[in-house]
Amino acid sequence: MIQNPLGQTVEIPADSNLENIISQLEEDIVFGRLHQRERLIEDDLISRFGAKRHVIRQALAELEHRGLVERVPNRGASVCAYSAETVRQLYDVREVLELHAAKLIPLPLPSDMLDKLKRVQQDHDRAVDEVDFHMVFRSNIAFHRVFFDFCNNPFLAKSIDEYALRAQGIRFYALADPNEHKRARDEHHEMIAALEEGDRNALIDVCRRHLVPAPRFYIGALSRLPG
Repeated sequence: MIQNPLGQTVEIPADSNLENIISQLEEDIVFGRLHQRERLIEDDLISRFGAKRHVIRQALAELEHRGLVERVPNRGASVCAYSAETVRQLYDVREVLELHAAKLIPLPLPSDMLDKLKRVQQDHDRAVDEVDFHMVFRSNIAFHRVFFDFCNNPFLAKSIDEYALRAQGIRFYALADPNEHKRARDEHHEMIAALEEGDRNALIDVCRRHLVPAPRFYIGALSRLPG
């Protein structure tokens, strides 16, 4: 049993499947159930998930690749902690990549592509309405993957996805606020409208604004920490 960002107690089922272990640990970090610099002890994870040690190590290696976990020889793994400067640098890169992709998306977007994005956004709308943190997180990722695939440059889309994954550990403070879920949902609909209307400037503007809250929340929280 754990608490979600609203303080509600929920049950997270254990699963020995590698992808599910990765997903559950990722969400534990993103939603603040695992804290920055908290050690991830292999024996504890083996007990929790009922998995073999090599599976746990594979999961930790993937989380390290995503920038959520750091592993130090002879000390094991722990949750990454980001400095304010690291956060700024990461989001500088994300802005360059994502705004460039927004400039490449064909406008107005063909109706079949637009319909696909709208269907994905329906899942996000429902998750926000139901205050379902798990589905808000997952459907948001799905929306952005579909959206940036429209840039017709698979290398750029993959780079955007990789840097978005690296930013997941920074998003807790924004994800903990249901009002931020609503803001993100509304901006998704602005993106859809800009794609439909063929308004490049509006599309670039909303993509830029969409990146602002997470680092602002995170850096603000850092400034309030003692010491």
